[in-house]
Amino acid sequence: MIKDSADFRRIASGVLLITAPLLQAVAVVIDPGTWGDDREAVSYGASPALAQAESVLYHWSWMLMAVAAFGLLHVVRRRAVVLGHISGAMTVLGYITMSALLMSDPVEWWLGQRHTPEQAQKYLDEMMGLPGIVLGYQLPWMFFAWLGLPLLTVAVWRAGAAHWWVPLTVAAGYLGSIPVPYGPLTIPFWVAPVVALGSVGVRFLRMGREEWVSHYPTAAPGRTTPDSYAKTTA
Repeated sequence: MIKDSADFRRIASGVLLITAPLLQAVAVVIDPGTWGDDREAVSYGASPALAQAESVLYHWSWMLMAVAAFGLLHVVRRRAVVLGHISGAMTVLGYITMSALLMSDPVEWWLGQRHTPEQAQKYLDEMMGLPGIVLGYQLPWMFFAWLGLPLLTVAVWRAGAAHWWVPLTVAAGYLGSIPVPYGPLTIPFWVAPVVALGSVGVRFLRMGREEWVSHYPTAAPGRTTPDSYAKTTA
């Protein structure tokens, strides 16, 4: 499999589409902030081990989702190409940016161990409110993930590689969680993409190599292919 680029990319894409949203769902379940004080400087201090674990899970979930987006782009080479390219770029940039913001978690925990909750929140707000942080990390980049991924699944559906309910479920999960205060109510919203994206991942894993390869574009007439180039240069 390692030597076969088609099978490697197909299997890797399928596994990542299952794993990435699952890690996020596990993270929200074990997050002390989900069940405890909504001030993370307090809830993180109450259970620092779980706080660090959920932060790591979020980090890897969002990093892997950025990589998984390339697998989704593979099946939109012939239909919904423009939508796929735009939403795919948004998805990759958005998830990488969100992962970088997770470095604020240990800072908040450290502040909570040394200051009152009010002081810790004040210091964190001052740091996160710096223009470089707001413009370089938060606006508009982090929202690219929440908007890009639902649009990318629309492109995948338009390309015939997902059921109609997949983009609806992904949109309901991610966009629906935005107005909901982070807590137990967030869990069902973030479980929904596990089902939707996981179904696409399973489809990729069950897809034969020939079907996966069929999504590659064929060479245009007169265009030099690697095989023909090798023959002419031999």
